[in-house]
Amino acid sequence: MSDTAPNGRVRTWASAIRTAARQATTPARLLLVAKTALAVGIAWLVAPHMPGVVNDYPYYAPLGALISMYPTLMGSVRSGLQTILGLAAGIGLATLVILTVGPTWWSIPAVVGVAVLVSGTGWFGAGREYVPMAALFVLIIGGQKADDYSLGYLVQTGVGVAIGLLVNVLIAPAPLTAQASARVDAFRAQLSAHLRDIGDAVSAAWPPERDQWASDAASLADTTREIRVALMEADDSRRGNPRALLRRARPRDVWAEMDALDTIAHHVRDISVAIADTIWNRPAALELDPALPEPLTAACHAVADALPVGTEDSAEAHRLRAEAARAVRQLLETIDDRTLEARRSMGPGVLSAMHLRRILMLARPEPADAE
Repeated sequence: MSDTAPNGRVRTWASAIRTAARQATTPARLLLVAKTALAVGIAWLVAPHMPGVVNDYPYYAPLGALISMYPTLMGSVRSGLQTILGLAAGIGLATLVILTVGPTWWSIPAVVGVAVLVSGTGWFGAGREYVPMAALFVLIIGGQKADDYSLGYLVQTGVGVAIGLLVNVLIAPAPLTAQASARVDAFRAQLSAHLRDIGDAVSAAWPPERDQWASDAASLADTTREIRVALMEADDSRRGNPRALLRRARPRDVWAEMDALDTIAHHVRDISVAIADTIWNRPAALELDPALPEPLTAACHAVADALPVGTEDSAEAHRLRAEAARAVRQLLETIDDRTLEARRSMGPGVLSAMHLRRILMLARPEPADAE
């Protein structure tokens, strides 16, 4: 036992390190690394050649370039503009202090507090942290030359932001559409596998050896949220992106697919919870009619087979959807017969049949009653 536990922890850590390494070295991430280094280098070369007092504060240009580098063009534009706005607000607050009471033991923390309050308005986005930072820097570092420092700070940061945006435009990142579509396809496959596991559990000896499907049901909602974030990032990556404008092909309507899969996930989760309650005899358990495991398993497997084909219009896709519709119909007919014989309709079989029918309607491209 003592040897196994450390080995398990080592494997877990190794797996986590490999996952982190893969995420950090994706082509998109490596491109961002190269562009960030290039933008910072160019900013540092340009900064000393700025005219006037701005030339005294060249170190803020690389900071501006770093701030503006985001994986998407629109993200870079937003971050850069919001940072400049945040700096301007902080400098403005510091200027009010300088023109009135001056920097003292109480005015500096007071203006920083006001700056933190202002940054919470939601107006500054990614630049909200620079409102109190700029106010503090101007009052403490600027000192007697606060006006020169403020000008240098703002202009050099703006130069760096402009350089970062220029680099991001000239070396445009690839749109994230393909990655987002792959996430949607993977989620469709995950729902299919989940349904198949439920079907296996229904017809296996109770309690089944595999119970991961029951514990994974709650994670489906988290997965849908993560994919929606990925879809929003993909949309953002196409806006103003020259590489996206060159692609004439009409992208998949992944948002419509995701809406359907989100609803399907709710149905799958309800089936999973109801079956798990019955299998492990939980307080909410309802008895499963002995005649239903076989047709329920067949329906779960058939719908699971039809899910991955999505909206394909091939002969194989039509065959899988037809078989799924037939299996669900047979399950409903069995339930109707057993309801008349046993004079009872409540049970996980009825609930599962309703959800499976709804899943099939959402998964097929034509109206559900067209056959």
